[in-house]
Amino acid sequence: MSPAGLWLARVLGIVWAVPNTLVGVVAGVVGMAFGARAEWSRRDFALVFHRWPWGPGGAITFGNSILHTGDTLESECITYEHRAGRTQHPRIRLGDHERAHVYQYMVLGPLFLPVYLLCGGVSVRNPFERAADRYALTGKGWWPG
Repeated sequence: MSPAGLWLARVLGIVWAVPNTLVGVVAGVVGMAFGARAEWSRRDFALVFHRWPWGPGGAITFGNSILHTGDTLESECITYEHRAGRTQHPRIRLGDHERAHVYQYMVLGPLFLPVYLLCGGVSVRNPFERAADRYALTGKGWWPG
């Protein structure tokens, strides 16, 4: 794809994901009243809210926004399959995993959340989570397949 075509695809994907992005932005702004801070991440194509004060830890993506309980997406984590005891993987960069979800949202837009939940939600069974882990491990394959 040409650079202009890639740019257009990204813009259309960002627009298509706006309904989900707004969910994350609203939650992030509420979190800012409790200490969260916002930062645009060019690398991850997302508005990231660091130190988001709720949840079990880690991050969750809504469109082109990421709610993150830590200080940096450079932190490392283990894959879903590793956590489930299915295999041994090296640690991955949390931001790479979440960027895969950003790309997935840019394809499915408002359909992402229902499809994601039908595929198993936050679990090793979910092909979207396994694809995000694969992308974080290899830099390729962010789409389930």
